[in-house]
Amino acid sequence: MAIKPQLRTLAVIAAAGLALTACGSSNSSTAGSGGSGGSAPCGNYEIGFLGATTGPYGALGQNMVGGIKLALDTYNKANPTCKVNVKVFDSQGDPTKATPLATQIVQDTNIVALVGPGFSGESLATGKTFYAAGLPSISPSATNVTITQQGWATWHRVIGNDSAQGAADAQYIQNTAKATKAFVIDDGSDYGKGLASYVQKGLGSMVTGTDTVQTGQTDFSTTVAKVTGSGADAVFYGGYYAEAGLLVKQLRQAGYKGLFMSGDGSEDPAFVKAAGAAAADGSILSAPAGPAPADFNTKYKAVNGADSGLYSTQSYDAANIVLDAIKAGKTSHQDMNDFINAYSGTGVSGPIKFDSHGDITSSTIFAYKVANGKLDTANPSPIQ
Repeated sequence: MAIKPQLRTLAVIAAAGLALTACGSSNSSTAGSGGSGGSAPCGNYEIGFLGATTGPYGALGQNMVGGIKLALDTYNKANPTCKVNVKVFDSQGDPTKATPLATQIVQDTNIVALVGPGFSGESLATGKTFYAAGLPSISPSATNVTITQQGWATWHRVIGNDSAQGAADAQYIQNTAKATKAFVIDDGSDYGKGLASYVQKGLGSMVTGTDTVQTGQTDFSTTVAKVTGSGADAVFYGGYYAEAGLLVKQLRQAGYKGLFMSGDGSEDPAFVKAAGAAAADGSILSAPAGPAPADFNTKYKAVNGADSGLYSTQSYDAANIVLDAIKAGKTSHQDMNDFINAYSGTGVSGPIKFDSHGDITSSTIFAYKVANGKLDTANPSPIQ
C-alpha cells in the first residue's frame, strides 16, 4: 500500500520449525523461526523501521512496529546475550519527511536491514537512497506497482501489489456484487491512485464516473453529488480508512444504497469508527492477506498491550526473515540482501518467496465485510 498502509493469506499457516542455525546454509525456512534453536552471532544489530507512527495514519505504522516487536521478543528470549533491537523512524507517511530520515537510516551502521517503508509514496521517495547505500529493505505494506520497476535490487515486499488487488476488486464488483455501474474514486496518493487505476481498468465500460479527493479531506459533498447523479450501484475508493470512512458516511447520508468497496488501506477497524456502524455496514474492504493464525493476536497483545491490526502479520514475517539472516551470520548488507533474495518459507501471512524484482511470487486477495457494526477480520472470502 502506500501513503500505505495494513493485511493474512490463503494458506494461513502458523510459523513452525525449520530453524536456521548460526552457520546454516539454507534460506528455506518458516518466518518466525529466528528465535528458536542454536545461538545467534553477537553484534550491535538493529532493524530499522520507516513509516507513520503518529499523525492520521499512525495506527498503521504502530501495527507494523508491533509485529516487529513480537518477532524481536521471541528472538531475544532465545538469545538473551545477543539481542537485536528496532529503531523507529516516524515519517507520518509523508514522503518529504521520509527523505531526510532515509539519510539518517543509511548512516546508522548498526542497522542491518529495514522493515519498511510503510507507504508507497515514501518508498518511491527513498528507494534510491537505500539502494545506493546497499541497505536491504522489506516492506510489509507498500503496494504501488512501479516501486519494483525502479531497478532497486535491495527493495522487497511481503504483500501483493496493486495490480493483483485491483484486478480482484474489479472481479468482486462484477461477479460477486453483480453491480452494473461503478464509480471509482482515489485520494491522489501513489497508493490510492495506483490501486484505483487497476480497478478502473478491470471494470472497463462499467465505470460511469471517476473523481479524485485529497488525503485529509473531510467534506466530500462534491464527490457525493457526482456519485448519486451517476446512477452507480457500486463505488470503489482507493485510499485510506480516515477518508474512506467519512466518504461512505456522507454517501449513506445522501441516500446512496449501493456497494461501497475499498482496498487494504481501509481494511482496519478504524474505518468503521470513522464511518459509524450504520454507514459502514455492508462495506467490503479487500486485502492481499488472509486472517492471522488464531494464536497470533494473543501473542501480539501480550507483547504490545493492544490487538494486532493491518500489516502486523506482514511486518512480523519481514522482521523474522531479517532475524533468520542474522542468525545465519549474514549481517553485511550484501550477505543480508542475498539471503533475502534466496529466501523461501511460510510465515503467518502465508508463503513467502521473492521474484527477481522483489515482489512476492504469490498472493491471494481477500474480501473482508463490515457486518453488525464490526469489521469481520476472521472470516474473509478469497477473491482469487
